[in-house]
Amino acid sequence: MQENSLGPFPMLLQQVQSDAAQNYTIFYSISGRGVDQEPLNLFFIERDTGNLYCTRPVDREEYDVFDLVAYASTADGYSADLPLPLPIRVEDENDNHPVFTESVYNFEVPESSRLGTTVGVVCATDRDEPDTMHTRLKYSILEQMPRSPGLFSVHPSTGVITTVSHSMDREAVDKYVLLMKVQDMDGQFFGLMTTSTCVITVKDSNDNPPTFRQNTYEASIDENAFNMEILRIPIDDKDLINTANWRANFTIIKGNENGHFKITTDKETNEGVLWVVKPLNHEENHQVILEIGVSNEAPFTRDVLRTITMNRASVTVHVIDQDEGPECSPAAQYVRIKENSEVGLKINGYKAYDPETRNSNSIRYRKLNDPKGWLTIDEISGSIKTSKVLDREAASPRDDLYNITVLAIDQDGRSCTGTLVVTIEDVNDNAPEILQNDIIICKPKMAYTDISAVDPDEPIHGAPFSFSFANPASDINRLWILTKVNDTAARLSYRKNAEFQEYIIPITVNDRAGQSATKKLKVNLCDCTHPTQCRSASRSSGIVLGKWAILAILLGLALLSICGVVGAKKRKGFPEDLAQQNLIISNTEAPGDDKVCSANGFTTNTVNNLSHGFCGTVGSGVKNGGQDVIEMVKGGHQTSESCQAVGHHQTLDSCRGGHLDVDNCRYTYSEWHSFTQPRLGEKLHLCNQNEDQVPSRDYVLTYSYEGRGSPAGSVGCCSEKQEEEGLDFLNNLEPKFTALADTCTKREC
Repeated sequence: MQENSLGPFPMLLQQVQSDAAQNYTIFYSISGRGVDQEPLNLFFIERDTGNLYCTRPVDREEYDVFDLVAYASTADGYSADLPLPLPIRVEDENDNHPVFTESVYNFEVPESSRLGTTVGVVCATDRDEPDTMHTRLKYSILEQMPRSPGLFSVHPSTGVITTVSHSMDREAVDKYVLLMKVQDMDGQFFGLMTTSTCVITVKDSNDNPPTFRQNTYEASIDENAFNMEILRIPIDDKDLINTANWRANFTIIKGNENGHFKITTDKETNEGVLWVVKPLNHEENHQVILEIGVSNEAPFTRDVLRTITMNRASVTVHVIDQDEGPECSPAAQYVRIKENSEVGLKINGYKAYDPETRNSNSIRYRKLNDPKGWLTIDEISGSIKTSKVLDREAASPRDDLYNITVLAIDQDGRSCTGTLVVTIEDVNDNAPEILQNDIIICKPKMAYTDISAVDPDEPIHGAPFSFSFANPASDINRLWILTKVNDTAARLSYRKNAEFQEYIIPITVNDRAGQSATKKLKVNLCDCTHPTQCRSASRSSGIVLGKWAILAILLGLALLSICGVVGAKKRKGFPEDLAQQNLIISNTEAPGDDKVCSANGFTTNTVNNLSHGFCGTVGSGVKNGGQDVIEMVKGGHQTSESCQAVGHHQTLDSCRGGHLDVDNCRYTYSEWHSFTQPRLGEKLHLCNQNEDQVPSRDYVLTYSYEGRGSPAGSVGCCSEKQEEEGLDFLNNLEPKFTALADTCTKREC
């Protein structure tokens, strides 16, 4: 059926017949869209004849096909035939105009675009049946405003708009309006058409160079003035204002080799602003001629680059003369003086001059700063004179340069300031100095130590140094060796026969010019594995003979003496009156002679007459009433003088007063070890034997010694524990002596 048919309605479309109608009475019916589905009642069929009718016009763009189904049945409802598909296709009519997708199109194109540049694409749609003449569209430009020149064209099938001329000039026309037409039926006159508007904006390109309004400019500036604006230079540029194509960049092409000027751009007015940034001197230049160039922030288009060059202008700057003060030039002037020069040495000093007359007449000088006060300056001539002896090593911040600030003043009181740099020439007036003072060498862990020296003089008067022993004939040469390491250091090493002790070694060091110095090094050859251990031992040795340490030593000797005598011979025990006097607190703090003060106030000699021992100590025993006993004074301090006299009766009080002088009673560890070792061994041997001189298993046992300072544990006992009065202080002894005390208190000897 035809779209938009004019009728008359109902309009016969077709007749449906069944072959069974020859033998039976057949009734026809239909169903589908347009009958019992939307749109309802658009079609109907005559029941008896099978004629199919349409009741009204149909729009193809709304319904293009109606799929109906026809039925044939007998009077009793029997289906005489199979259902018949009956599609009805609506034929298209060109009843829809093409429509542009936008009513107004907006495009942009640079003014410097080449021929054939794509500007944009227009597009239209048509609701009629596709792929028919009704929907074959054609585009065209009906009108361009402004009309001339014609710059654009449109592709008839695709709607692509391109440029057909390269003469676009934004400065002449910055916007074009095109009236676009689209028509179906491939553009034939009877086809349906629609129009639309296309607005094309021409974008600015940097195709217009900036230009100076005049070729030459003039300006004036006072000499010595700086950081001042002296000239504004306007330009013209036809490109779009406030864009990179319009904004100017100014350059000083010539005349500013000394950096006196700079030129900037005023962002608001686009003017060039010329500044003086460094003072000018009228006496040197009366005027300066500058050549100024200008360009844009954005680069020029290629067409412009081929046809133009940078625009330039000349600026003449006149320097106005001013009455100036003195000029300190150069600001830093140099002189040389040897250190240790005699006081009163006169040398040429600082010179300033009048820039107008170019001489130094009528200029006076004054010293503003002299850190050490070494020099004086002549007011008229500016020459300097030494007022003190110069010392290069005392100058600062650099050893060889010494700065003096000088003020130069003219007759009108105008001034300038300069620096007189004095180069102090070095003299070999300093001997090299050894850096080390106290040295600890751990034998045998450390085989040597290195010593170094420094010389504050210049290198020509310094290293290489030579090191030597100050007294070649001394015993030091037999025990120590000094060898060179490098130009500033030597190696001090000991020989195998060097003993553990502190040595004073005088060493002389010479520089290359013969200056020498001798220093006594204190070298401690120590039995240690690290120097810090030796320092700790040294600090401990300073108090090893204090009152508690001496008491502990005496206590150990006394206990071993008692154990040895009683254990070997099974003698009778101590008398009861001496039972509480075996171990008594002593405040002796230093070595003394071989006498001790007994409890009854008498001075008692030691059996072995060990006068080199310790004050308050004895050797193997003291004879007193047939018993081997050791008696020590209880209570306060005693002096060695109170125990000196032999055979004189002294009271207990005579041994209590004063403080024991210990200056001469401190011994090294090796001396103490050689003194106590044989005596302790003898006592331990006696303690280890019973009455039959047979070694006893229950007496003092032998334990491995693990080195000096070994914290000994508890050894074998030789007596049963018994409580004795007055011996509570034994609980506070050091570990070594606690073990010895336990030996003789746990078993009756």
